[in-house]
Amino acid sequence: MKLSVHADRAALGRTVAADAAEVIRRAIHDRGQITLVVATGSSQFEVLAELTAQPSISWERVTVFHLDEYVGLSPEHPASFRRYLRERFVARLPTPPAAFHELDGEAEPHAECRRLAALVPAGPFDIALVGIGENGHLAFNDPPADFDATAPYLVVTLDEPCRRQQVGEGWFATLADVPTHAISMSVQRILASRTIFCSVPDRRKAEAVRAAAEGPVTPDVPASILKRHPDCRLHVDREAASLLPSSRGMAVASHA
Repeated sequence: MKLSVHADRAALGRTVAADAAEVIRRAIHDRGQITLVVATGSSQFEVLAELTAQPSISWERVTVFHLDEYVGLSPEHPASFRRYLRERFVARLPTPPAAFHELDGEAEPHAECRRLAALVPAGPFDIALVGIGENGHLAFNDPPADFDATAPYLVVTLDEPCRRQQVGEGWFATLADVPTHAISMSVQRILASRTIFCSVPDRRKAEAVRAAAEGPVTPDVPASILKRHPDCRLHVDREAASLLPSSRGMAVASHA
């Protein structure tokens, strides 16, 4: 895992977008058609805004996969991740992507998992953009996460810390309003990506970052498994890095 610490979320977003754009361009050059997994949530605001403005990306050669979605939520709901990606990513691209395989939260969830499973590539995704939750979750794989599931998408139960995070970020008014279940890309399918960019701003994520980066690989901290990936690039701002020790056994690059 390569760790980069940035001055603030804006600097984090600019750097991740520029680096991801270069990986996307190179992958398109090498393979022609590529796949991109896109996360949502507040951690991705700056990343996606900057990425959609990057020049010289042949988006018509990029197939986009949706990371997770609440069960039972319509795309008209302000917290819908389908709506988020439509508005904050797909609609801002200069040209439409080759395909956008969004998750339908209103469909029967197990059937929706099977539908998406038939669409994922046989081999690895090219690039995945992800974040880390306050409880250490990876996508909506809350602790203790299933590290062994091989299905590309799972129906998962959201724990209370995860649901409280959604209220704290302003997506829902009360805890009772937050759905209790979601469809999530599985841990193993996320890891089946050639390059993973993990973006984590804000002090409220500091303990999760410390546990994922410094602690053991454990289902109780789902994001800790990213340390086993051969090309995972963890980008945090100074607030999210506030609990990390000054001396560590991984690369640290500070960006103003």
